[in-house]
This record gives sequence, C-alpha cells and structure tokens, in this order.
Amino acid sequence: MKFFVIGDVNVDHIYHLDRLPEPGQEVHPLRSVMQPGGSGGTMAVTLARLGHTVTLATSVGQDPFAQFALSQVQASGVLDSAVQTTSEDTTSTITVMQTADGQRAMISSGGANRQLDPAKLKKKDIEAADAVIVSAYSLVEGEQREYALKAIDYAKKAKKPVPLFIDLGTGAVNKAGQGLIDDVSQADYLTLNQHEILALTGTSSISAALATLVDEGLTQVAVKVGAMGCIVWTPRETELVDAVLPQDEDALDSTGAGDTFTAVFAHAVMTGQPLKAAARMANAAGGLAATRIGAQVRQITPEDLAPYGA
Repeated sequence: MKFFVIGDVNVDHIYHLDRLPEPGQEVHPLRSVMQPGGSGGTMAVTLARLGHTVTLATSVGQDPFAQFALSQVQASGVLDSAVQTTSEDTTSTITVMQTADGQRAMISSGGANRQLDPAKLKKKDIEAADAVIVSAYSLVEGEQREYALKAIDYAKKAKKPVPLFIDLGTGAVNKAGQGLIDDVSQADYLTLNQHEILALTGTSSISAALATLVDEGLTQVAVKVGAMGCIVWTPRETELVDAVLPQDEDALDSTGAGDTFTAVFAHAVMTGQPLKAAARMANAAGGLAATRIGAQVRQITPEDLAPYGA
C-alpha cells in the first residue's frame, strides 16, 4: 500500500530530569540522548517498517543535522523523492525536557521544515497514493502550509478520492488555535489528543468539542486520552478503547508515541480493520513506542499488532 506523508523531520535532544528548571536555574539530567524525530519522519518510518511504500514530503537544511534527522527515514526505506533541501534555514531541532511524573517542556524550531516549496509538489504523487497523512504542524505557516493545502486539494479532487488522515499536534494548535479547524475539517480521519481537541474547538468538554467537529463536517475522529486509551467517534457511535500496556517493557519516553499511534491507526484502517480494532492496534503501538528513548527507536512490527486486530 502507498502512503504519502507530509510532516516535519527534526533532531530531538531529549533530557530526562528530576524536575523542570525554574527561570535562571541550571539542572543536570538523569540521562540525555539525541535522536531523529519529527511527526512526519516518525509516521513515515513506522509505516515503512510495517511494509508499506511511503513517500515523505519534508525539508531539511544544508547542515550536519540534516543527515541525522533523516537517518531512520533512509534506513527504513522511505522514498526521498519529495524530500527537499533549502539554504533558507537550518534543519529543525527540538529540545525535550521531561520528568518521571509526566511533566514536560519543549523548545522547538520549525526551521527548514517550513520552507517546503509547494511548486515542487507533483499532483500525480498524491493521486497515486492509497492514502495521504498530513501532520497539522504542516498547516501552521509558511510555504509548508501552502504545500499541505495543495496536497489536500489534490487528494479531495482526485478522480478516485484519496483518503486523508490529519494528525493534530500540541505545538500546532497552540500556535494556530481555532484557525486550524477549517483545514482539519477536510480530513476523512482526524487524530488528536484531549487537550488539542479542546483548544481546536474552543470548548471545555470532549463531548462539546465533538459536537463542534460534527458541525464542521468531520465524521471519523480518534481522541487520544493518555492512560485511558482513546475515544473513537463517528456519527453512529462513541466508544472508549482502553489503553494497551506493553508486557515486560516499561514506559520510558513518550516522545513520538502519538505520531506512532496515528501511523498505525492509518495502517489498520487502510488494511481493512474496523475503527475500534484500528484504535486498539494504535493504542498498542503508542505504548510500545514509549518503551524506548527516542521517537523512532522501537520498531513496530505486524507481529506486535496482530493480537489486537479484529
């Protein structure tokens, strides 16, 4: 199956701390790592490892970080025909600081990701895909936003419409807020977490937020609700799908777990799983991703997912 993924690639600097620093304070990490990350890269890598043909549309700078940011993308066999290089900005980096009790702070730079040139998008690449996945970070600003909107338009107007998955992100909704709602309403499938759905809709409860999304025309939504799992919603049903805890593996790092969830959700839907089973498989994948430090370290295999399918 062919997926076309639009989203960021980053170099993630991950620091595990006893506590987050106060202004002006210096703290020393319990451990620190540098890993390739980014929503687009993580989703593309996950899908490629599951055996799909994946094209990733992203942009990196002309700097030493570029190769590292793409290292797992390349190693997993993701096609690089839509990867661009720009001299206008540097490869994106993100600093993640998190504590054992779940507190988290991030410093992120969109960098070269935002320089994705829409003139280089090929309509035939979208029409040839079985599904398109767009990270909402791609919809925030710059040329990358124009690229993503152009791809969405191609997908919706294709002779055989191409299913569209859109995944929200906390940074994207924090920056663009309710301004994203018109863009994401075009999704056939929308994935987001409980905080993002409230910020996107300007409501104070998930039920009110879902009602707002109905008014916007959305019909299939998966809301990630942390340790509880996720809520799968359609106009016909609303169901909580319990989280799946990894056996014999401890959760170490949530970086990239949500992106892994979305990739596996798309994989499951496109391979014929009903929504509840797709969500269960995605829950399992997100849990497994969190057992390694780094967004793309824990490989998700068909064997990992098989027990949770329909």
